[in-house]
Amino acid sequence: MRTRMRTYVTAAAVAAAATAGLTLPAMAAGPAPTTGDFNGDGYADLAVGVPNGTVNGKAKAGYVNIVWGGSKGIGAHGSIRVSQATPEVPGSPEAGDRFGSSVALVDTSGDGMAELLVGTPGEDVTDRGKDAGSVTAVGGAKRGTGPGSVVLNGPSASAAFGLAVTSTDVTGDGSRDIVIGGKDKVVLRTADGIYTTVLTAPMGGRAPVLTTGDFTGDGTDDLAVGYWTTTPFTQSHVRLWAWDPAEQSMANTWNTDNAGVSALASGDFDGDGHDDLALGECREIADENIDDPCGPEQMATGGGIHVHYGNATPGSFGSRRQTLNQDTVGVAGIAETGDRFGAALAVADINGDGRDDLIAGAPGEAIGTRAAAGAATVLFGGPTGLVDAYDEGHSVAFNQNTARVPGAAEPGDAFGTAVATGDYNHDGKADLAVGSPGENSGSGGVWLLPGASANGSFALTPAKLGLPSPTSALAYGRYLGNR
Repeated sequence: MRTRMRTYVTAAAVAAAATAGLTLPAMAAGPAPTTGDFNGDGYADLAVGVPNGTVNGKAKAGYVNIVWGGSKGIGAHGSIRVSQATPEVPGSPEAGDRFGSSVALVDTSGDGMAELLVGTPGEDVTDRGKDAGSVTAVGGAKRGTGPGSVVLNGPSASAAFGLAVTSTDVTGDGSRDIVIGGKDKVVLRTADGIYTTVLTAPMGGRAPVLTTGDFTGDGTDDLAVGYWTTTPFTQSHVRLWAWDPAEQSMANTWNTDNAGVSALASGDFDGDGHDDLALGECREIADENIDDPCGPEQMATGGGIHVHYGNATPGSFGSRRQTLNQDTVGVAGIAETGDRFGAALAVADINGDGRDDLIAGAPGEAIGTRAAAGAATVLFGGPTGLVDAYDEGHSVAFNQNTARVPGAAEPGDAFGTAVATGDYNHDGKADLAVGSPGENSGSGGVWLLPGASANGSFALTPAKLGLPSPTSALAYGRYLGNR
């Protein structure tokens, strides 16, 4: 089942739009189906990976903090920690496991209760070697956690399976499949137990970037992968794969080469009923591509976002493209080297107009003289996508110096390192979560903006949540679980 926010956000985030200077029609709010609900109470929850956390005295064994949603919003209803010390979770905590390096809350079983998918790239696997890595699925439960099981272990030493994980139905059978990324490989585990390799390539230790969407327009989700190769020389790629039922494997359907990305996201930004693909912090790796895979070179300053649009013509995905950055008219901020605009992406229909909006993190953004304080920007979709007919964007930006946003912008906060969305109080409006792992000398925090507005915003920090060692370098907020 498709679970992007547009399937259940039906009300306008009026306060956010007003901040952006937009006028919206009045719309009636109404809750709709909930995704990311780990405890089955009808409210979306937030998974925060804390791979730097110490568990049972084991440094960087790692854990996941699940913060409960509820009628009073996320953070008002407590949270739990899930680790390999949790009885239902297989394995045992060991130094350097880094459990929580990737997280997702998805209903893989179809019972209406989300499972937690967790990557542990530092896991040592018997007979396979050190840092083979692993991905674990932990069942949801009304209290605590349900049974857990290993989805897949890495095949060999240093494979680091679990650097990336996502889940969707790529086979079209109505059940969710799981995609796992390691250092040099991306693999698929289908719901009926088929294991197939999507991609093998020397990635130089970098995690592949994953997202899903129906890019072929056949009603079934496809897989998008961004990755770097280092042999025989540095190259970068964004490629799409679709399920081939005859071969029972994934088939490569579309490529753009020499495009380096830090994030990918899919959504229907122009409202035409076809999924589009956003490339975050897109930059050309070498000047050998005359096609400018990330758009005009000047638009990559500070990090550019390049969008390939879907359409109704088979085989023509991506033929229409747009590029924007912080120098685009209507986009908040100024493009400066090191901003990293688009280093994190999330999608939701924030203003309830039936078109998806894109949330872009810029963890390197300087706020005044405060280097790398960070920011997050909501880029509103429209009839022509994220850029209108006049080549202008429409946006609203948030940082810790924004009025009514708590805290203060400080050097190195890296606000916007991760972004996520969910209807955490089930009021029919998309809420925005922004990670700031550099906050409080690296202890970190997550900022919640209800309805994607500064009004009523608040911060969740390890100290407020009662997490162990709250003043240590937990980097809380670096890894947020998108659905």
